[in-house]
Amino acid sequence: MSELINTLQWRYATKKMDPAKAVPEQTVARILEAIRLTATSSGLQPFDVIVVTNPELREQIKPHAWNQPQITECSHLLVFAAWDNYTAERINMMFDLVNDERGFKNEGWENYRQMLLDSYTKRDAETNFQHAARQAYIGLGTALIAAAEEKVDCTPMEGFDPAKVDEILKLRERGLRSVLLLPLGYRAAEGDWLVDLKKVRRTRDEFVIEMK
Repeated sequence: MSELINTLQWRYATKKMDPAKAVPEQTVARILEAIRLTATSSGLQPFDVIVVTNPELREQIKPHAWNQPQITECSHLLVFAAWDNYTAERINMMFDLVNDERGFKNEGWENYRQMLLDSYTKRDAETNFQHAARQAYIGLGTALIAAAEEKVDCTPMEGFDPAKVDEILKLRERGLRSVLLLPLGYRAAEGDWLVDLKKVRRTRDEFVIEMK
């Protein structure tokens, strides 16, 4: 079995973390860099990652996340927050960044820019937010693998009130809406009911459909 598969077998949705063990900042930085490098539709990166280490903020969030203890037991709470809309300014920002970094303009790339401007900006804000939110899920997948590679425990969470988290972190003022929470930390030595249970997934034959 490859090292990657062994690593994925090791990871699980940690139910109890050790609040005395903080993830080193350089380790968190590598996980964040992996998320930054993740794939997104048209390379627009339409979400931000907010790193919440402030204990008071995490205490405020906890009751709006089903009182899940990992919110306050972790050392770093990652909040994946998607753009609330695709605007011409945001789309142009990313296309201009590509041109600046690569040092040239490409006609096909500029035509693609115009296609996105013509289509995305005509859609309603909720449709655009939902599209951006799906890109945040791609980032979450990268984060789970990166954390496992670093032997950092985490728990992906959809079970929270996004409106309350947006309010606590003042995300709407930044043009963002929360989508996912990801506490980072280390599993507690005891008290986690899931830690020793077998990882259960459908078999490959049941899960993979091959069309040859």
